[in-house]
Amino acid sequence: MNTQRWMSSQFFSFFLTWGIFLPYWTGWMIYTKGITVSEASLIMSLGLVARGLSTLFVFPYFSEKFSSKTLLHVMSIGTMISLLSYIPATSFTDLLLATLLLHLFYPALMPALDTVAGTLVQHKQLADYGKSRSYGSIGFVVAGMVLTFFTGAWGDEVILWAMLLGALLFVILGFVHSPAILSKKPKVDPTKKQGMMSLLRIKNFGLVLVIVILLQAAHASYYSYGYIYLQEIHAPKYLIGLILNIGVLAEIIFFAVADKKFKRFSVGSLLALAALGSTIRWILVFAFPNVIVFSIAQVLHACSFAMGHYAFMKYLINHLTPAQIPKAQGLYSAFALSWSTAVFTLFGGFLYEIEPRYAFIGMIICTIPSMWLALQYRKVEGRYLDSSVA
Repeated sequence: MNTQRWMSSQFFSFFLTWGIFLPYWTGWMIYTKGITVSEASLIMSLGLVARGLSTLFVFPYFSEKFSSKTLLHVMSIGTMISLLSYIPATSFTDLLLATLLLHLFYPALMPALDTVAGTLVQHKQLADYGKSRSYGSIGFVVAGMVLTFFTGAWGDEVILWAMLLGALLFVILGFVHSPAILSKKPKVDPTKKQGMMSLLRIKNFGLVLVIVILLQAAHASYYSYGYIYLQEIHAPKYLIGLILNIGVLAEIIFFAVADKKFKRFSVGSLLALAALGSTIRWILVFAFPNVIVFSIAQVLHACSFAMGHYAFMKYLINHLTPAQIPKAQGLYSAFALSWSTAVFTLFGGFLYEIEPRYAFIGMIICTIPSMWLALQYRKVEGRYLDSSVA
């Protein structure tokens, strides 16, 4: 199996489970374990906190001690064990402990895979990051479409078994021959400080990190309230899943063409375009509360999420060493994909209770500052030599 195909299969298998976990896991706990909505929300919120801690501290620490291949093995097996612990869980406490254990291993696979991809690109072994990452988005869509059929036939109980099957597939793929570079532990220069704070001494890293944190935080209302908002504007229930997947399909198309079509775009230009697309997206959803406009606005997910993520990966590949990438991915996963989303979910919920549309227009409190910062970075990024090591 060549490197491109290997990386694509890794992304596909992980996001196959992510497409089950993200939209269905809370409902599975409520409907099959008999806990209340508030209890499930608390469990998932605490899990989000644990996810941030895991990706910020645990994953970067062990990435210096072990090879990428070993880390992927350990985290995938840990995920399997965590999922199995849900089977005997019946009480709130049992489910909370299982969730905290799961979030120690499972979400860290996301920054781990992006770290692996970045390392392979830097070593000229992966020619097209975007193409491989698009297979992850395909896996996400496939999971949602297939699971809808099975839950309709056999009920919500099938969700856990689907997760176990997907996790088992990821474990099995871990034994497939992988690029040799991934078996090597990253070389850490003991004469240089390698802590998190060292990243902030890299030219413009802090600025780029703030921009992508704001960009990803702007999805909080969409992730948490998009499903119920579609019901609010009277979208047919049988179409809601399809409408939500429009965004993922747009993401797939973007990643598939990104390395060819956006190769000459600077990181600052990509971030500015992502912020502009995100701003337009939430303005459209607010200004035109109907299903057709919401569906059209979904196409802008290619900008608001995919382009922002791609720009950050491009910055890491161009400016960071392989030893620094896991720490940067840990910061990104913790602050951009976990904690900022949690904070703005609360903000969006407050606005949603006042008027559902406000939850979406409220997200421009993130997108407009991110656009301004991206334009400032675009001005300065060309003035400096793009050396990457602090």
